[in-house]
Amino acid sequence: MTEERTVPVPPSWMTPSGRYGRAVARACDIAMALVVLVAAGYYSGEYDLVLGSLMALPLLARRRYPATVLAVVLALSAVQFVLHGRPEYPLTSAPASYDVAVLFAMLSVVHHSRTVWMPYLAGGLVLLAPVVEMVGIPPLGIEPRADLQSLLIYWGLTLTVWLTAFALQTRRLYAESQADRALHIQREQEQRVRLAAARERADIARELHDVVAHSLAVMILQADGAESVLRKSPDMAQSALRTIAATGRDAIDDMHRIVRVLREGNQDSADTGPPRRLVTLDEIKVVAERAQAAGLTVDVSVEVGEGRLAPAEEMTAFRIVQECLTNVLRHAGAGAGVDIRLHEEQGTLLISVVDDGAGTLAGRGVGGSGGNGLVGMRERVELAGGTFEAGPRLGSGWHVRASIPTRTK
Repeated sequence: MTEERTVPVPPSWMTPSGRYGRAVARACDIAMALVVLVAAGYYSGEYDLVLGSLMALPLLARRRYPATVLAVVLALSAVQFVLHGRPEYPLTSAPASYDVAVLFAMLSVVHHSRTVWMPYLAGGLVLLAPVVEMVGIPPLGIEPRADLQSLLIYWGLTLTVWLTAFALQTRRLYAESQADRALHIQREQEQRVRLAAARERADIARELHDVVAHSLAVMILQADGAESVLRKSPDMAQSALRTIAATGRDAIDDMHRIVRVLREGNQDSADTGPPRRLVTLDEIKVVAERAQAAGLTVDVSVEVGEGRLAPAEEMTAFRIVQECLTNVLRHAGAGAGVDIRLHEEQGTLLISVVDDGAGTLAGRGVGGSGGNGLVGMRERVELAGGTFEAGPRLGSGWHVRASIPTRTK
């Protein structure tokens, strides 16, 4: 069972979205504009209210065009500085509380700009602006008015706002990245679940095909044989019926196991329920004897040391041989000869199943069945990391060869 990864996702109130998020954003923009506009109303300069209003309006578009809004507000603050510098009659107040629009515009650039260097440029421009007021512009007749203490206070306020905005931006980007990561992990987990379900369905389909196809093929041929010799040779008919009964019981046991997996999950890791029936290479002789009883001539040779194969490898080898015998029974019928060879060579299990097709020309065999059995065998071998080959022989019959890497126990 794979360990599920969890990613902390920020609360929804920290990253509002949808209609609610847009409403909150619009309310913040309007509130900032109103603060600037109300602050401008407290000054009696001839152009204070006009400049305050012109600074407030661009703030409504600060999210979409943050750099442009900052440029406009800085330009208006420069106009305010020039008009205040008239020696005979100042037309504006400077500094004024509605200059907070400059800080709002800088905050917008830091928080909403998608360019990496833009927040630093905005902070630098806002920090340099009061230096001009401190030095003055002698060609325009504007004398220095700000002292060092006022400059330091302004710089401290600007840096506080900039750092706060930068922290909020970092937090917002982190929240977005965490949300994206959580969504990606959720999709990845769902994909893994779908892939695991698909693999499980394929495994169950292979098991059902192997159990049902082989068992039914043996039982049908045995039943036909028992019917034909029932009166002439009761002993042979009785033997055929015993084979049918034994084959049916094994098939029922396998079906119960498969159904239990469907209902309760993988029984390999379950703590309850009857144990799974282990299939070993000894079962090959059992199915070979049943195939012989059904009318085939089977020659079996298993040259594999005891304990040399893992249970999964023995299951794969048994299912391949079982499916091959099923195909011979279905397509060649009684009278066909089958040669089965299993041996281990340099850490590889080699499986060879060759039949003579009972004299029937190759090409009328397994290929006419739709090849579901071949597909299942190939999938089993590939899952074990081996190679698989199947095809008609020259003349009559069919051959199946597989090689599976072994894990010596």
